[in-house]
Amino acid sequence: MNAPFDLYLASASPRRRELLEQLGIRYRLITDLDVDETLLASEAPDEYVLRLACDKARAGQQTVHVQRLPDAAMLGADTCIALDGQILGKPDDKEQAIAMLEALSGRSHEVLTAICLIQGHDVQPALSRSTVTFAPLTSEQIEMYWHSGESADKAGAYAIQGQAARFITRLEGSYSGVVGLPLYELSQLLKDQGHVSGNTD
Repeated sequence: MNAPFDLYLASASPRRRELLEQLGIRYRLITDLDVDETLLASEAPDEYVLRLACDKARAGQQTVHVQRLPDAAMLGADTCIALDGQILGKPDDKEQAIAMLEALSGRSHEVLTAICLIQGHDVQPALSRSTVTFAPLTSEQIEMYWHSGESADKAGAYAIQGQAARFITRLEGSYSGVVGLPLYELSQLLKDQGHVSGNTD
């Protein structure tokens, strides 16, 4: 990773770290964030993820300010799954995970990932919107997937980069966005701020 700058990532997600490394971006982690993720009344899913991405970036920026690096580039991100306009978060238990997978079975849903790049007073958000279609799932498939362990800490109770890939019949949009960090949108924000050429080779 030989990029000529430091990008701070306000996230504890290992998937986002892997995606940054895919672009060859040098980064440092800011994981101790205090962000209220409560959904506001009448807040649409896209508004929700954009707000949280920027709140996470601002929270990370405050940490970096303590370290006296006010001009550091700070990246926040948030992903949610929306079915019929309702957000499916991380399941609290097996029963909730199974209910989510049953709801997704044989249907299409939206995956929204927002990113927010802050440097100084410059705040640049972007949104990736993808549609994922699941094949019809049997109760046995859902039960076996739960026992894989992937459902427990994933929004919508599945991970496209894991065993759930076998359930997906169609993806319209950004694969990296569904995983958690849309690389095209990120590269464009970095290019606009003069950090990279925009070439992701």
